Amino acid sequence: MKKVGILGSGVVGQTLAKGFIKHGHEVMIGTNDSKKKELLKSETKAQTGTFKETARYGDIIVLAVKGTAALAAIDMAGPENLKGKTIIDTTNPIADTPPDNGVLHYTTSLDNSLMEQLQKKVPEAHFVKAFSSIGSPFMVNPNFETKPSMFICGNNESAKQEVRKVLDLFGLETEDMGGVEAARAIEPLAILWCIPGFKENRWNHAFKLIKA
Repeated sequence: MKKVGILGSGVVGQTLAKGFIKHGHEVMIGTNDSKKKELLKSETKAQTGTFKETARYGDIIVLAVKGTAALAAIDMAGPENLKGKTIIDTTNPIADTPPDNGVLHYTTSLDNSLMEQLQKKVPEAHFVKAFSSIGSPFMVNPNFETKPSMFICGNNESAKQEVRKVLDLFGLETEDMGGVEAARAIEPLAILWCIPGFKENRWNHAFKLIKA
């Protein structure tokens, strides 16, 4: 089992940390808030460290921060510590402004996704978009009648195969949408996913790609 370094100690980071530990992986959660480290250890049973320590530790890295903090998180981790590694990118470029009638605002356009910006920042890392279009309670072995679809993309085929194995473990069905440019379509799915939540307080759903 490979070591997993999770950059981000929020709900998504903690949920995925517990999932990896459940399936036998060793995990370190990165946080630059020293006060959170003991709480994280007791809540998740994971090791803790700084972003830089976590990036060095992980064979696989999970980027699980707010979209507005994603590029800064890479700087704190140290791009040199990410070279050649699979980076599971869970982020969405959600703006800080409130939604309009349940529709989120994004900081990007449809011609330049956040994942493309991250990949450009660290060309030697292998970013794979995943876990960006589902709620955190359903990221690990969700109890739906059928497996939810998890849309992924990325430029490196070996990295995508590695992420597919993770998704198989976590009870999600992988739908590979191609290269990094596909993040322009995948990231906005979070806008659609959130509308029932904001309008009806209904957050217990997931996407499924139906095939003939």
